[in-house]
Amino acid sequence: MQVDDPTTLQDCPVTATGYDHVGIRVTDRRRSLRFYERLGFRQTHHFPGAEANEMVTEAGVRINLIFNGAHRPGGRNVLLDEPVKLPGMTHPAFLVEDLAALQSWLEQESIVITEGPKRIGPRRVALFIRDPDGNVLEFNQLIPEQD
Repeated sequence: MQVDDPTTLQDCPVTATGYDHVGIRVTDRRRSLRFYERLGFRQTHHFPGAEANEMVTEAGVRINLIFNGAHRPGGRNVLLDEPVKLPGMTHPAFLVEDLAALQSWLEQESIVITEGPKRIGPRRVALFIRDPDGNVLEFNQLIPEQD
């Protein structure tokens, strides 16, 4: 939608009250299910007609895997690994209570940490990994802000 006169715009009368899930497009259903299960997600619903599922952690964090991804040469992520940066969502960011414990487990399981852990801004320490299709996942531990 293109707007010629921004003074006529009105704010939305409804505010988002929560965040339900993020959809993650993958190429191999079995491989992706196993990977995300290892991260603590459990499939709660499978939607064959939509080529998708719903997965949830014990804490209620939800994702949908979408099983119609096209294989790309070298597993390159079209949003992050190409020189032209296309618009789109680059990664979900999950909260964890103990980033050091996660880091230790990832290393033990030979899951490559692609970045971090590092402090990002005043309230988080983050690390990044990629799923088998090159989708980036961020894990954050919140820290008290310094005055």
